[in-house]
Formats: sequence, C-alpha cells, structure tokens
Amino acid sequence: MIVPTKNRFLSDVSSIFSVLVLGVMSGFFWTYSFNVNYALNNLDADAYAQVQSLLNVNVRHGVFFFFFFGGGLFPALAGLISWTQKKVRRSCWLLLACVVYLLGVVLLTKQVNLPLNADTESWILGSVPEHWIATRDAWNQANLWRVMASAAAFLCGLLALVSNQSRT
Repeated sequence: MIVPTKNRFLSDVSSIFSVLVLGVMSGFFWTYSFNVNYALNNLDADAYAQVQSLLNVNVRHGVFFFFFFGGGLFPALAGLISWTQKKVRRSCWLLLACVVYLLGVVLLTKQVNLPLNADTESWILGSVPEHWIATRDAWNQANLWRVMASAAAFLCGLLALVSNQSRT
C-alpha cells in the first residue's frame, strides 16, 4: 500500500518529535540522578532541605510541564497517527513508550516523588526532622526508577523510528 506523502510526513514528524521529547526527559532524569543528587548527598540537613525545596519549586514551569506530560501524550498521538497509516510496528513501539513513561515516570512521580517533595518543603530550617536522610535516599531511589523508565521509553521510541514498515 502506498501512503500519501502528506500523511507519511505527519507520521514521521510526530514520531520524531515524540522521541525528541522522550530523550529530553530521559536526559533530565539522568542528569538529576548522576549529577545533582551526587552534589546534594554532600549537604548537611539544612542545606539539603533548602536546596531541594528550591529545586522542587523552580522546576514547576511551563517548559518542564510541556516536556514532562508530553512524554506521555506525544508518543500516544504519534502511535495513533502511525496506526492510521498502517505502520503497525511503529505504532506499537510508540504506544509501549507511552505506557512505560506514564507508569514509570508520571505515576511514580505522583505516588512517590511528589509526596516526598511535599514533606521536604514542609521542613523548617534549623529543625529538619531526623528522617531527612531516609527521605533524601527514598527520593533519589525513586528518581533512579524514573531514569530507567524514561530511558526504556526513549529506547522504545528509537525502535519505533527504525520499525516504520507499513503492514496491511
């Protein structure tokens, strides 16, 4: 089956854009785990509480939200577009990337990281609770899971780009 050029272009561009977004988020979580967290692990309780709270507050902006939620939305849209173009393998890889990202990044963030952020942001400098190291370590571990999930979603996206044969 010959796919019209305009529709093929939409499938290709949406797929490439989805993989770009997944790659940005994978890089974001990787950088945080393997650079920022290493630095934060060297801080005392008050310094950690202050810096982690500032990082949590300052990551809440439009560009971050676009990429964070786009990591789930754009692969789903691209997968559906590819499905309509009978690019079944590409569609399946993109939809798998969406599911992996939504479960391993968005849901994990909602269930684990955000409650830990709320706890950290409630701390009063000078009287940080004794459980601060356990909270820090739990947050770091959860972020490592986000690194793995976002990298797996990115890999699925890359596989989608090389699995674009049409099937009827």
